[in-house]
Amino acid sequence: MKRIRIGSGLSRLLAPLGLAAALASAPAAQAAEDLVLGGSIPLSGVFAFAGQGIHAGITDYVKLVNEQGGVNGRKLRYVPEDTAYKVDASVAAFKKITSQNKVNFYYGDSTGFSKTINAELNRSADILMTGASFATELNDPAKYPAQFMLGPDYTEMFGILLRYIAKEQPGAKVAFVYSDTEFGRDPIASSRAVAEKLGLKVATEIMTPPGSVDVSTEVIKLRRADPDYTIFHGYVLAPIPEFVGQGKRMGLKTRYMGTFWTMDNSTVMQMGEDAEGFMGVMPYRYYYDTEGDAPMLKKIREMRPQYQSTGYMQGFLAAMLFTEAARRTLDAGKELTAANMKAALDSIKDFDTGGLIGVPITIKGNSIPVGRIYRADVKRKQMVPASDWIVLK
Repeated sequence: MKRIRIGSGLSRLLAPLGLAAALASAPAAQAAEDLVLGGSIPLSGVFAFAGQGIHAGITDYVKLVNEQGGVNGRKLRYVPEDTAYKVDASVAAFKKITSQNKVNFYYGDSTGFSKTINAELNRSADILMTGASFATELNDPAKYPAQFMLGPDYTEMFGILLRYIAKEQPGAKVAFVYSDTEFGRDPIASSRAVAEKLGLKVATEIMTPPGSVDVSTEVIKLRRADPDYTIFHGYVLAPIPEFVGQGKRMGLKTRYMGTFWTMDNSTVMQMGEDAEGFMGVMPYRYYYDTEGDAPMLKKIREMRPQYQSTGYMQGFLAAMLFTEAARRTLDAGKELTAANMKAALDSIKDFDTGGLIGVPITIKGNSIPVGRIYRADVKRKQMVPASDWIVLK
């Protein structure tokens, strides 16, 4: 990876790795109030597997920052509350945390919470927020000026997948299989137009209840359409294994793909032999990826010798970008308002994440429109790169 200026105080954080001179030459910092990162984190409930990874990623990055003296001499303090992935619990957590702390940053656990709390963020004008959601609606700086996403929105994820398909097999037939949820429906209508523009044909669209198991009727529809590629969205795992297993037994030759919340290595490998060749879009590199120059991934592996999920990478990146927004704002001598921190975030161009993302990133709108296609290699029990990094213009 091309070496760029290491950002996010990353130069300071990586000083022990010999990549930068840390704070040794900086003047002694005066006592200053902490920078507080609040979080609605689903540590229990249906998305606990993701929440626990997110929590660990934020915790580790905060620890790294504080070990190197904080952000311009100010320590980070992480204040999470468990929400069990319930919007009312998330709102209650937000009110509790913000009533007891002067909060600068906040991590939200869902699209529902991000939309519900937006008016409060706009009123307070002093909290910058990101979270687990990649909802296309949130990628609107005019409506959501204090929020941003930690990767491409769901429509952009489909765009990355469709561009890969158009390059690999021009004129291919694709199928969209999605859950009957706001999450599932999000990118479907807009992605039809993207597919058409790329010369692809949408052979069928199949909507199922979330988490459904009996999909035999839907698999027959998929077989009739006989697509070259099938993109799943709006699920974590079920009913994807049922589609893939039944489709293979029927002789369906389609290549299956997923979006972010399906793409954790451990999730895909739960499909066993049926996982072979499963592909999808991922905005981050996997924990075990040693390709090229990735000092921050190396640091993560030193801190946590066991596999860390894609949720971990998302939480880690959230804390990294919060830190960078605060550092740039303070360096400019400005107050830590949401508008100033978002402007600092928007100034990020060709930012090096230390290898968390395989190319330098630029914030565009409220998203980071970059991703890579990975493919399941069952023998290695790993998701492996199937494409270069794809950056949407």
